[in-house]
Amino acid sequence: MMKLSRLFLIAISVSLFVSCSQDDAPAEPKGLYENGIFVLNEGGSGSGSVSYISNDLTDFTQSVYTTVNGTDILGKYVQSMFFDGDNAYIIVGGSNVITVVNRYTFKLIAKIETGLKTPRYGVVKDGKAYVTNANTYSYSNPATGNTDDYIAVIDLQTNTVESKIELNATANRILLENGKLYITEPYNNDKLLVVNPSTKALETAVAIGSDANTMEVKDGVLYVLRSPYGGRSEMVKVKLSDKTMTKVVFPESLDGVGNLDIYDNKAYYTLNTSVYAMNVNATEASTTEIMKYTSTSAYGKMYGFAVRDNRIYIADGGDFSANSKAYVYSLTGTIQKEFTVGVGPNSFYFND
Repeated sequence: MMKLSRLFLIAISVSLFVSCSQDDAPAEPKGLYENGIFVLNEGGSGSGSVSYISNDLTDFTQSVYTTVNGTDILGKYVQSMFFDGDNAYIIVGGSNVITVVNRYTFKLIAKIETGLKTPRYGVVKDGKAYVTNANTYSYSNPATGNTDDYIAVIDLQTNTVESKIELNATANRILLENGKLYITEPYNNDKLLVVNPSTKALETAVAIGSDANTMEVKDGVLYVLRSPYGGRSEMVKVKLSDKTMTKVVFPESLDGVGNLDIYDNKAYYTLNTSVYAMNVNATEASTTEIMKYTSTSAYGKMYGFAVRDNRIYIADGGDFSANSKAYVYSLTGTIQKEFTVGVGPNSFYFND
C-alpha cells in the first residue's frame, strides 16, 4: 500500500512538473512582424509602401509588403490601416482598394476592390468593417461633391462590401466608441457625425466647428483638434454620454496646430515641427515646446505623429519624390532613433 501511494505521488509530481513547464514555455512567435510598429508611406507618383520597426528599435524593414509579396504592389496613396484578429487591412485611397494581409507575416490574403470610392479610414465592430469613403469632391462634382460621402460596410468573412451608409455630408476620420461611430472631416463639414452601425442610421450631429480633423477618446470624452484658417485653434471636448461640449482655445502663437494624440492623461499636439503637451483636464493650452526637429518636408511640418510606450513618433513627409524619415524621441525630446522609410510617411500603427 505504501509503495502504491509513493508511486501515485510521483505520478502527480511529474504531471504537475510537465504542466508547469508547458505553462512557462514562451509562446511561439506568430511572425517576423509581431510586436512592432508599421509606418505607412503614402507614396508619390508610384505605389505607396509600409515600413516596419521592431519595438526595441533594432530591426527594420523598409518595405514590408514587397519583401513578403514580391512584385505585387499596394497601389497609389496608402492612407491608413486597421486590424481585426490576425489580419491587417491597408486602405489605399488612390487605387480604391483595401489589401488584407496577415498582421504578423504580412502575407497577402485578399484584396477588396469593389464598392469603394476614395476610401479613407476604417474601424471594426462585430465582424464588420466600417470604412469612410470620400467619393467625389466638390471641385470635380459641384452638385453633390460635399454631400455624397458614405461608409462602406464590409463583411470581413467574405471581404466584400455588403452595403453603404449614406452620410449626406463629407467624411474622413472615423472612431468607434461604445457601439457608435464618430466621424470628422476638416474641409467641408463643421459637424461631428454620429452613426449607429446596428441600425445604419445617422443620429443628431454635434456642431463642433470647421477644420476638425484628428480625434482621440479617453474616459468617455472625445477630444477633437480643429484649426480654422485665420482663427484660433481649439481642442473640443465632447462628453459622449450627453453630447455636451467644452473647449480649450489655443493662443494665437499656436494657430495652425495639427496632430493630436492622448497618452497617459496628457494631450500631445504639434505645430509645424514642434511638439507640445498639456493635461487632458487643463483649461489652457501649454505653449512650452517639448521638442523640435529639422524637417525636410515640402510643407515644413511633420506629416505623421503618435505617442506610445513613452516615446514620440514623428514621420516627416519629405517632398513626396524620394524616401523620407521617421524619428523616435523620448517624451522629453531626446532622439532615440531615425529610420529612412518610404515616400511620404503619414502614420504609425502598433502591432501589439
